[in-house]
Amino acid sequence: MNPVHSVDWSAIDWREIRSGVFQKAFSSPTATLALHRLYPEHEPRPHSHPNEQIAWIIEGFVDFHIGDVVERLGPGGIVVIPPNVMHHAIVVGDTPVLNLDVFTPSRPEYAPLPPR
Repeated sequence: MNPVHSVDWSAIDWREIRSGVFQKAFSSPTATLALHRLYPEHEPRPHSHPNEQIAWIIEGFVDFHIGDVVERLGPGGIVVIPPNVMHHAIVVGDTPVLNLDVFTPSRPEYAPLPPR
């Protein structure tokens, strides 16, 4: 068995998960990477989940609402969202936001685990 599993992001299709929000994702047994593109007209949806989430903004600007705190993040900004804390993002301006999220434990509902 080969323990290495490589992925080519360009080979993963974008999928629209709701109006104005697109995602491509990959899961390992212990973590999930999810690349998101949020458009200015997207519908914000406050939510929580049992996973820790680290969000890294690659392009654009976003107001990240985490519990009672609002953090404005631009390219290079990183925020850690603890498990079970309500959060959502709102795009600031007219430019789409590209962000990479890391979830632990993994979220196989975002992307199936690779075969072992």
